[in-house]
Amino acid sequence: MSCIEQMKYEILLQRISFKEAREYIEKNSDEVYYVSPGYKIFKDYYIIGVPPIAVGAKGNALIFPYTKPCHGSFVLSIENEDSIKEITRLRETGKEKETDSSKKSKPYESPRVSATSYQDMWKE
Repeated sequence: MSCIEQMKYEILLQRISFKEAREYIEKNSDEVYYVSPGYKIFKDYYIIGVPPIAVGAKGNALIFPYTKPCHGSFVLSIENEDSIKEITRLRETGKEKETDSSKKSKPYESPRVSATSYQDMWKE
């Protein structure tokens, strides 16, 4: 499939920020995988966003952020043969992964960058 909109999907959230999408996926998925911007799913769909980008699995459904220019970001859920293949591929690629049991035991750590001035960045 060349277009997500041609697939049967469910909109879980709409017109949200990348952060809200990530938090929703982390809280509402059995498994969470973190991918980089440009990660390809369903053969030719690229996920865009601000890292870390969470992609979740709940049963056989793939839960992921979808950004549509001029309309904002959405969280979609797709459950079909292709979603099962994508979940299997995410498991096999060994991307950073958090399961439902580890979410409860490990507090969320924000990936913060150390405070640096603009001039300090260009000294080297």
